[in-house]
Amino acid sequence: MTDTIPTRPTRPTPHHPIAIIGGGLGGLTLARVLHVGGIEAAVFDLEASATVRGQGGMLDIHEGSGQAALRTAGLYEEFRALIHPGGEAMRLVDPQGTVRLAEADDGSGARPEVDRGQLRDLLLNSLPADTIRWGKRATGARALGSGRHEVAFADGTTITTDLLVGADGAWSRIRPLVSDALPAYTGISFIETDLHQAATRHPACAQLIGSGFFMCLGDHKAFLAHNEADGSIHVYTALKTAESWLDSIDFTDPEATKKAVLTHFDGWHEDLRALVADADEPPVPRRIHALPVGHRWDHRTGVTLLGDAAHLMSPFAGEGANLAMLDGARLGQEITDRAGDTESALGAYEEELFPRSEASAVESAAGLELMFGDNALQGLLDQFASHPHAAG
Repeated sequence: MTDTIPTRPTRPTPHHPIAIIGGGLGGLTLARVLHVGGIEAAVFDLEASATVRGQGGMLDIHEGSGQAALRTAGLYEEFRALIHPGGEAMRLVDPQGTVRLAEADDGSGARPEVDRGQLRDLLLNSLPADTIRWGKRATGARALGSGRHEVAFADGTTITTDLLVGADGAWSRIRPLVSDALPAYTGISFIETDLHQAATRHPACAQLIGSGFFMCLGDHKAFLAHNEADGSIHVYTALKTAESWLDSIDFTDPEATKKAVLTHFDGWHEDLRALVADADEPPVPRRIHALPVGHRWDHRTGVTLLGDAAHLMSPFAGEGANLAMLDGARLGQEITDRAGDTESALGAYEEELFPRSEASAVESAAGLELMFGDNALQGLLDQFASHPHAAG
């Protein structure tokens, strides 16, 4: 008689009718709109939890996009409670620190500012607790036929789905299913810094920045800053430079990094230079990439994209997060309205998505050229003069 070793039964691959890869604002808005419509979706996010890292600074939420999405999601009134008073104020300054344009926030603007993390929490808390699968970094996806897809994750697990939505950002693992396009460097690099408790610890900087959004432009570079809801100042030091420039800086040495960055701002006002020199945390580098303007794809059964995965653009039109949320809301509404006809819903969504995102990408590319051109400050002043309240 021969002993036999029992084999461990193979677990079936989990199947989800709708799988959303990416738990950013766009993916969460889609999940929320579907939930309101009585449709279950599973969201897979690479982060280990909702609190593993900060979510960035302030966002101006536009009336026709981000706010419209929140209305569709049934969260508009809750959103209003998050608005940062004074956040729509805008100040434009020259490299000598002279204020060239200032607009106060009288509460009547169409682009109120909110903290990105608080907005994300609003969306997360509006969903059933088991909607999000944390710690799921997608590594690839493949078509199985008949519109079904399989997604593989870094932890070795896989899922299958009838409808796969890539909401996984600039370097989307879902995008290759529909498009060969890759993001390209725009010529602009950011170094992000923060000044905490600005009013008491950095009063000169706080006075310079004001209560809302701040811009200082000159010589193909800029300081862009926001006064945050927690009293800190978040700063983006932006330079038009080679893609390899950030590699020349040792970001493991914060003080050396600050000095390397500030060599590009010799002669600028000391209060402006202090936005980097006096930073309370190590500077963080970020290259700005964009997909080709007008990026689109031929419809593929059972899969689509939203947000940066679909139309990554530079931030110089202020539309990225707003468009992602609108994408999620519109896709969710189409699926809900056309229950049982997913392909018709995807077709309607994409038909609307492509021209909308192209228009914003054109605006974003033009904003980049304006802000980092040869006469950026005067060009921006002229633009504001011809289009009052166009900031943000």
